[in-house]
Amino acid sequence: MTLAEVDTPALILDLDAFEGNLRQLQASIAGRKIMLRPHAKSHKCPQIALRQIALGAVGVCCQKVSEAEAMVEGGVPDVLIANEVVGMTKLRRLAALAKQAKVAVCADDEGNVKDIDAAAREFGVVIDVLVEVNVGANRCGVEPGEAALKIARAIAACKNLRYAGLQAYQGGAQHMRKVEERRTAIAAAVDGVQRTLALIEKAGLPRGKVTGAGTGTYLFEATSAVYDELQVGSYIFMDADYAKNDWTESGIPRFEHSLFVWTTVMSRTRADIAIVDAGLKASSIDSGMPRVADFPQAEFLKASDEHGVIQMNGSAGFTLGDKLKLIPGHCDPTVNLYDHYVCVRGGRVEALWPITARGALW
Repeated sequence: MTLAEVDTPALILDLDAFEGNLRQLQASIAGRKIMLRPHAKSHKCPQIALRQIALGAVGVCCQKVSEAEAMVEGGVPDVLIANEVVGMTKLRRLAALAKQAKVAVCADDEGNVKDIDAAAREFGVVIDVLVEVNVGANRCGVEPGEAALKIARAIAACKNLRYAGLQAYQGGAQHMRKVEERRTAIAAAVDGVQRTLALIEKAGLPRGKVTGAGTGTYLFEATSAVYDELQVGSYIFMDADYAKNDWTESGIPRFEHSLFVWTTVMSRTRADIAIVDAGLKASSIDSGMPRVADFPQAEFLKASDEHGVIQMNGSAGFTLGDKLKLIPGHCDPTVNLYDHYVCVRGGRVEALWPITARGALW
């Protein structure tokens, strides 16, 4: 069918823009000694993960065991859970998954390390474990230096675990608006990683890999001579919040918007206001309201459960039944609201890709 025939709300993926973003990122790291491990929490879709791998990615990241299960069941052979997994119920699922694919996980606690080892021993597998280091996000992770070395030693002492390196993601830097703010934040992260690597080397442990980075900073990590993998995720979609960043002189390409919420004008009772059928249940607003694509004057003012309020500000059109594209403020939680992508090229639907890890929170 044509895009105009697609009922709303729907999650639209512009394939030309999406594929261009895939190629552009690969071109931006060509010739560098660094690998790509995109974050599947952004798209939750094995169809997309396999396309990323086909272009050179070594595998994907996930945040939860259930996401990793969806990726492996969808044919993805290599998954890093870039997060802590706590509790034997989840750890047994992790160990079972390690019998089907290459699976790694992060840890920041010695007790958790022992539990991962016990689950791995129960299932007869060896699991790669990385130490998560807090390099500025102030979320999970031990501090760089001795605290990280202590966890690395605990991992290396376990028979069913393999010390695999450091998880060093500076999530707080990704949406700092100014280039120099982001560059400075990553320089501090790199310093913490270097100090930790020096201690690990002195202790006689293998270096392992350093993995991290995101769409807003990845070239800074790529040129640091410290990072080995890039965990970029949102580059494939480019939401409205990322578009607010300054990219000038960063070297990071300005990726295209490829993900849209397709919505219909359902009420026009006020002169300069249009009500659409995409509200809180159609687009996440944690990073701000969506933008109205193709109508720069129009402003998405507010959302309730099933309604969105758009102030037209003199924009033409917006008659009852008109369909509009919205650029979500934050792509990841918006994707989690839908069962599938409606993949469009040249104004026609080319495919439906299931979002098989939708709701995979456990």
